[in-house]
Amino acid sequence: MRQQRTLIPIVFILFLLVWPALVHADFQAGKDAYVRGDYATAFKEMRPLAEQGDAAAQYNLGLMYEKGQGVPQDDGAAARWYRLAAEQGLQQAQTDLGVLYDKGQGVPQDHMQAGDWWRKAADQGYPFAQAQLGVLYHLGQGVPKDDARAADWYRKAANQGNAKAKALLGRLYQFGWGVPQDEVQAHMWFNLAAAQGVEEARDWREKIANKITPAQLVEAQRLAREWLAQHQK
Repeated sequence: MRQQRTLIPIVFILFLLVWPALVHADFQAGKDAYVRGDYATAFKEMRPLAEQGDAAAQYNLGLMYEKGQGVPQDDGAAARWYRLAAEQGLQQAQTDLGVLYDKGQGVPQDHMQAGDWWRKAADQGYPFAQAQLGVLYHLGQGVPKDDARAADWYRKAANQGNAKAKALLGRLYQFGWGVPQDEVQAHMWFNLAAAQGVEEARDWREKIANKITPAQLVEAQRLAREWLAQHQK
């Protein structure tokens, strides 16, 4: 009996040491299957891990349900899996759950809930969530309208390279919403957003360029180069 009592803890400890490797292997197998487009296998590999509480697997199941990859498209199921991962602090899940609430897909449309989930991800530094939270403050949806706070969130996202946030921050400077009106700053942000493919930003940039002086245009371009030197390494 003494020997048996000694063996049980050793076996248990060995199991705990091996288990993370087994989980990682299953997750990697599911990830590899997803990348090659074998969604049925990806779902089969991810589902047990998700049911055991793995946040990344839960998020991936939500993604597959939302996109109808390997399973019938089901926004309600996507929201349920996103929520399980989001409650564990996974910022991608928090962000995508916020999107479902914002659009009313799989859950009742609720801008306040969308904002709550985006704030959790934004506080972790997730730029897409920061940009979306800025939109809510600009529109006054689910939160009091506050362009100054919108500008703060846009800037945080923009400084991490989010193209949408750059364009929207430019709009605030163009019209003086929540920030001093400054067409040089507006041009700078539009220029940066346009370089990332934001079509509207190209149009907005050209309209500003036709209004400001040549010296102001040179300054706006200098500021854009300076921003790139600071934030792109």
